[in-house]
Amino acid sequence: MYIGEGNFKMLAKTFYGFEPLLSEELQALGAQKVTQGNRIVTFWGDLGFLYKANLCLRTALKILVPILQQKVQDYDALHALFYHFSWEDYLNVDQTFAIESVVFGNTFKHSQYTLQRAKDGLVDRFQKEFGKRPNVSKNHPDLKINIHIQDNLCTLSLDSSGASLHHRGYRTATNKAPINEVLAAGLITLSGWKGQTDFLDPMCGSGTLVIEAALMAAHIPANWNRKKFGFQTWPNWDAALFETIKNAQWAKHRIPNIQIAGSDKAPSAIEKAIQNAANAGVSEWVTWERMDFFQREKVADEGIHILTNPPYGERLDGNINALYQSIGDTFKQSFTRAEAWLISSNFEAMKHIGLRPSRKIKLFNGKLESRLLYFPIYSGTKRTHKIEKNKT
Repeated sequence: MYIGEGNFKMLAKTFYGFEPLLSEELQALGAQKVTQGNRIVTFWGDLGFLYKANLCLRTALKILVPILQQKVQDYDALHALFYHFSWEDYLNVDQTFAIESVVFGNTFKHSQYTLQRAKDGLVDRFQKEFGKRPNVSKNHPDLKINIHIQDNLCTLSLDSSGASLHHRGYRTATNKAPINEVLAAGLITLSGWKGQTDFLDPMCGSGTLVIEAALMAAHIPANWNRKKFGFQTWPNWDAALFETIKNAQWAKHRIPNIQIAGSDKAPSAIEKAIQNAANAGVSEWVTWERMDFFQREKVADEGIHILTNPPYGERLDGNINALYQSIGDTFKQSFTRAEAWLISSNFEAMKHIGLRPSRKIKLFNGKLESRLLYFPIYSGTKRTHKIEKNKT
């Protein structure tokens, strides 16, 4: 299959639990034949939609384009598959390439040897056909190839994204263990925030949750600030088409009419957040404040949406349980009306928040199994709150 001729199948990778979110994003963009899998969503579209998906999707990590599916019985068969495939349709001998693999089953157990045999097949073909071979580049390849082998079924795909799509292009300054941008966007969506109420991250670190919220509220494509995608080095790269798509998406942006804010007690965190927001082009729509969350004064009838990623305890000195107790106390004492959400992997510390969550959503922050918790904050009793809510 030569990419660019009509509609073709694509595959978007995402985090556990984000498959429905990504499906909704794809359908809203206009994707065809959207189907959910395990941490993936498959869909169909043309070359322009490939560009649009990479530019706009907030909860996708990669967009892969399958180009061949074939059974291989052993490593020699894998070498032969790569040797006989027409790689010159996608790569010239003076360009660089990289291969990554995901293997399951009893035959292909060693991903590194899988990569080695695949690489040998590709370069042996070029050596025979052209008398020279393309080089491997691990960091900045012109073509990134993905191998997926389930038992003996091998799928070859081209990685149209290049670097993971969580590399938005705006975050140049970070604290320790910054939250992944795709994870941040998914958390915001899962929390039900639609950009219509004020947003606060009271322990914002380098500002990722706040910046992703601002991009969403302003209808700015997730990867607007990204400098490079994998498809830009493909032979069929259409710069004019990409520019047309960018202009069409930018025409949808708007100025948010809500407050989007972040606060942190560390001056260095606020400095980094300010820099990252400037890089993202959202400085005029967000506010930053150096503030200890636990010293926050009570403000009546806020109706604010809170989402935060507190320390989990791995790098924190002191009593993590006491910290989480203080989070719960501050929610109750400093807010009369709020939708409060937080994500953590410290299940023991979460018990000390002192509030019963209305929702618990299982997610992963990196390799850490985590929970996204929802605490509706209101004054009075739960019965009174239900009565008032029903009135509205």
